[in-house]
Amino acid sequence: MSDESFVGAVPPPTPPPPPAAPWAPEFRVDVGGNQNSKIIVAAGSVTMSSKPQLPVADIPQAELDVVELAWVDLSARDEKVHTAGEAVERLTREGPRLAVVAGASGYGKRTAGIKALAEVSRREREMRGSPLTLQEIRPDWERPGSPDISVLPDDPGRGYLLDVAAEIGSWHNPGNVAEQLVNYAERLNYVGSYLVVIADDHGWPDGSGTLARVLVRATARPSAHRVAEAHLEMVHRKPDRLRWLSTASSEGEQPGSAAHLLNDSSRPADGVRLATALAHADGTAEGLKTALSTFQEWGNDVQGVFKATNEDPEDRALLVSALFLDRKDALTVQSGARILLNEPEKTDVRAILTGPDLTTRLERMGAEVTGRSVTLGHKPGYARAVLLHLWRQRADIHAPILQWLDALTAPKGLAADRLAAISDLLVELAVAEKDIRVIDQIHAWIDKGDDSSEHRKLIARVLTVAAESDTLGAEVRALLLDSAQASTEAVATVVALVCQGEFAEHYPRQSLVRLRHILDRSAADDAVLAAQDALRDIAAREGQLPRVWSTVIKWATEKKHLAGHRAFLSLLDPSVAPYVLQVMLAAAQQDPDVKDALVEGWNVALADSRVDAECRQLLVAWARARESKQVPEGTVTEILNEVVVQHLYSTPISALIFGEPGVANDAAVIELRKDLRLPPTLSAALHNEPSPAGS
Repeated sequence: MSDESFVGAVPPPTPPPPPAAPWAPEFRVDVGGNQNSKIIVAAGSVTMSSKPQLPVADIPQAELDVVELAWVDLSARDEKVHTAGEAVERLTREGPRLAVVAGASGYGKRTAGIKALAEVSRREREMRGSPLTLQEIRPDWERPGSPDISVLPDDPGRGYLLDVAAEIGSWHNPGNVAEQLVNYAERLNYVGSYLVVIADDHGWPDGSGTLARVLVRATARPSAHRVAEAHLEMVHRKPDRLRWLSTASSEGEQPGSAAHLLNDSSRPADGVRLATALAHADGTAEGLKTALSTFQEWGNDVQGVFKATNEDPEDRALLVSALFLDRKDALTVQSGARILLNEPEKTDVRAILTGPDLTTRLERMGAEVTGRSVTLGHKPGYARAVLLHLWRQRADIHAPILQWLDALTAPKGLAADRLAAISDLLVELAVAEKDIRVIDQIHAWIDKGDDSSEHRKLIARVLTVAAESDTLGAEVRALLLDSAQASTEAVATVVALVCQGEFAEHYPRQSLVRLRHILDRSAADDAVLAAQDALRDIAAREGQLPRVWSTVIKWATEKKHLAGHRAFLSLLDPSVAPYVLQVMLAAAQQDPDVKDALVEGWNVALADSRVDAECRQLLVAWARARESKQVPEGTVTEILNEVVVQHLYSTPISALIFGEPGVANDAAVIELRKDLRLPPTLSAALHNEPSPAGS
């Protein structure tokens, strides 16, 4: 392996460049001096030996503004909350530049960690003239139960935040991982960077020495009431609404309308949520009432409705139907309620004429009826509140409701066109209740619903949201891994679609693992095609090509997976998009390791007859890209010369050299054939004899 690095002029495609983009003659690669045989291009370093690092993202400015403008470090009892200060102390004393903020949920650990990093950054600016770049590391481990600490980033001048609170409990050997984190943080000393880890209450191992010295226990939480005041005044810039939060400390002063909603046990996040609700109220008495009900998740209203209908299952079923069939006409809502109750339509006239009108019943349940349309949308969050109440108070209804929704969302069901909204509601429910069964139901709709690309994209979007949630994310990501290995084409296709979206942005490594399983399918079906699209999509994203390349070349050359061969061939196909091939050929011009990897990728693909057709297609695509100057002619020829020597009589190479009966080769293929370095006897025969049939 060489130890050079190379800088190229290919810009990252956003969106990816069109297939027709011409090869730029002035394309150049300049030699640098980094290690591990990295080819540094605008897309990132294409690494031949070291592992790609975990993805990072800048900590959002909104969160930085909060710790700068609206920081609260007093508890509800006016006691100092020391979490952030202790984290700063751990980070700045001698030893590893590490602070582990551990504690139960609801103690403001993340905000405290960001505050600590912001404080250290301020000190760095004062002492050295340059602040830290504050970034969050995505815990995109290939094996979440056994994190590989060697892939953590180590760029200079960084303040890293790593939140593992949701996953640390599933680590197989937390003591070993913790020791590795300490060692990693000791190395950060040499690049001027820092790390804050957010953990749960029990995951960080008990012990002495350094493991104990880096630990900060979040044992007190900031006052939720003070948090609400600070956010309302400094973040939302609505100081005139602070009166709504007033606790009436002066004699004769009335408490604010929202003051009673927060108490000593409220979480800081509750204060943030209340401030947001008050800031967005329209300023009228009714607007304030709606804001307060929204914050309370309509608890009083929902309890009142269920209390009033204690002996009236028909009206309760009507409410459940209305929340899932929002904006449908009243008769459709009524039909949905009857299906839920498994009751036929009434035919007895006396029964039909008895009792209140349908509109009256719906309005009594909190719905709004305009014309024939029924909605709960005038009360933001009301539908979610009803569903949560039902889920918590009526456990026996879980299975019947999911079965009912299965029927409603069938292609000809009453809610066939409401699958997106219903899925969103169910994801909210699943995340709030940590109930994977709800996600399982949505997953089951892949095969049971409409067999269309729109339907599959919809399910993929829902699964993406669930996979990134704090509560259910780990379980859903495991479900996606199992689904990637499913025999059902539709299920595997949906997983591939998930790996094209935001999931791939936040979890590129885990996306690649799932795509490998799909690309290993025996038949090149729609799932495989979708996986190839996803792979190219990830590679075209800024900074992701190094990760994709190192992974794919390992699949292809070390593991010799069918997935690796398919991935290699689809990734380097200029007929779809020439960007990746352009970058890799530019790198190959300067580093023999990259060129050797390209040759070896071709060799193992040509040795696998299962991808003969794809090899033939790619050879033709390279010939055409070479002719149109999209790629450097000499480099393409040089690589293929080495491949041809070893695979002269393989079906794809023989088709390139000799042609195929009934197949008309275009000028690009014929020109490439002339330029290839063939054995003398064969070369003479080809040049002295008429062109192969169809040439």
